[in-house]
Amino acid sequence: MRRRMYPRAVATADAAARAGCEALGMVIGFIIGCEIAFWVVLAAGLLLRYPLRRPRAGAVVLAAVPVVDLVLLVACAVDLAGGATAGARHALAALYLGFSLAFGPSMVRWADVRFAHRFAGGPKPQKPADKRAHEWRLFRLAALAWAITCALLGAGIWWIGDPARTLALEAGAGQVTLVLVIWFITGPLLTSNRNGRKQSTSKTKRR
Repeated sequence: MRRRMYPRAVATADAAARAGCEALGMVIGFIIGCEIAFWVVLAAGLLLRYPLRRPRAGAVVLAAVPVVDLVLLVACAVDLAGGATAGARHALAALYLGFSLAFGPSMVRWADVRFAHRFAGGPKPQKPADKRAHEWRLFRLAALAWAITCALLGAGIWWIGDPARTLALEAGAGQVTLVLVIWFITGPLLTSNRNGRKQSTSKTKRR
């Protein structure tokens, strides 16, 4: 009955819903595609560098890894420029970009060490000797990812300039901050407390 009484309103609402679903699918698709592309480009660069013995070509391909993130950034900008309301998909894209930019170089080094060991006789990858130092290093990268994510969200809020369209971005900043706090508690803080207890126990036994 409502469709008969208000055909234009219902049609408009349906069109808006379809557009929103299409935009959601596009951005989520770009996020998944960029994640796949990151590993494909990384593997291609390392294969060129070690098994195929073409280090210069491998270096060029590895240098193109950040371009993958640029594609996602452009896709989100185009979506927002078209008048879309910033949603959870854009906040998720900012989070992905933040963590990709912060952790990307270390992930490249991690893979490079393993390819060098497997194909070029490099040293065997070693586990972190100092667990506490390792956790603090990861937290610093997480803090950098948080800073990049918040900067992207803030830039989006400023660029759109409409509070009604940026509520999801503001919420995203709060959520990523909560993630950082949880990371600190379960990472460096917990590890430091464990090490402190072990040292105290060791001193007690010596006495």
